[in-house]
Amino acid sequence: MAKRLLPSLNRVLVEKLVQPKKTAGGILLPETSKQLNAAKVVAVGPGERDREGKLIPVALKEGDTVLLPEYGGTEVKLAADKEYLLFREHDILGTLVD
Repeated sequence: MAKRLLPSLNRVLVEKLVQPKKTAGGILLPETSKQLNAAKVVAVGPGERDREGKLIPVALKEGDTVLLPEYGGTEVKLAADKEYLLFREHDILGTLVD
């Protein structure tokens, strides 16, 4: 099994951020609470080419926190315990900034 994946073209490999089920004070959060569908960018492809053949680089970089659509992406399993999602750059809704 592969240990690392380098996305091709304008694809972005992300790892979903797991929201805590309990607050710092010990209060259990219900499953129905609305939480952002956020992920951390793990790897980024080089970009895609325009009609003239010029490379258009991906606007995201490794380490960015992004907002994902509710559905979509391709599930990728690289390690026994890690699951990732592969999205095209234009499918990602935006970057989350602190």
